[in-house]
Amino acid sequence: MQITKSGFSIREWLHRPRGHLTMRQREGLVGFLFLLPWVLGFVLLKAIPILAALVFSFTDFKMLDPENTKFIGLTNYINILRDTSAGSSLFGSIAVLVQAVPIELGVALGLAAVFSSARVRLKGLLRTFVFMPSVIPAIALFIIVFGLVSPGSGWIERLILDPLHLPPIANLFSIFPILLALWTIGPGFLIMYGAMQSVPPEVYEAARVDGAGPINRFFSITLPMISPAIFFSLVINMISSFGGVALLDRGLPFSQSLSPMESYINAQMFSYSKLGYASALAWIMFIVVMVITLAVFRSAKYWVHFPEEEDNVEF
Repeated sequence: MQITKSGFSIREWLHRPRGHLTMRQREGLVGFLFLLPWVLGFVLLKAIPILAALVFSFTDFKMLDPENTKFIGLTNYINILRDTSAGSSLFGSIAVLVQAVPIELGVALGLAAVFSSARVRLKGLLRTFVFMPSVIPAIALFIIVFGLVSPGSGWIERLILDPLHLPPIANLFSIFPILLALWTIGPGFLIMYGAMQSVPPEVYEAARVDGAGPINRFFSITLPMISPAIFFSLVINMISSFGGVALLDRGLPFSQSLSPMESYINAQMFSYSKLGYASALAWIMFIVVMVITLAVFRSAKYWVHFPEEEDNVEF
């Protein structure tokens, strides 16, 4: 593998003598150097802020008066139990999860099944069109969808409803999470499509010889065989739906229909400058996400099909 005009290759560099390092150690060093940018980004931009938020959650830290910060123990967490707005925001986020994730998984699964058909042409181009919206930055995506469904001035009302003299749709902004879910189905679609392509064709041929129709083959063969991909997409979509759904939501009048808990944390942090209380809210949300994720992992043994595990079973 040539990487310079002089003919220097990675293999030659690895085989050059370097003190007492073994080949395995040199390969490990090269791998670590490739991972180092991600590790630094995770430590500086993820781990340290998360641990700092945990420390702040036990204080009355206020962004406008940091010098007078005091340790207050579990007071913020006790106040959350008394805060009815925090409870309604948390259950509102769970409602967004229940509403958006099944739609996202269902549409991605349906498109993957359609693209797996031999009758579909230009699959490469169509896959690109399906995936491209998911690479749009989150803030730009928010502005686009906000412009579609904004009450009174949204493009749906101005370009469709008003020209046809149709009355405005009540609670149009409530479909915001659904539009976001449909806009970002690209990664889940590619994961499921790739899993379908890995199903051995002879399995379908045997089922077809036995008289199984397309629908029967899909539910009896395709779904069990790609259940690990469905499980992975479910976990990723579920975690992402809890945070960042409305990145620019700062006290909008219809914030409760976007990402309620995210909106409430932003309001406590930026509107009321209560960083300590907002940190406690964020950790409560993190715990809830972890509990739901662990429950999904525990349920995997009942519906996820892992061929590798079955191959290792000893009789």
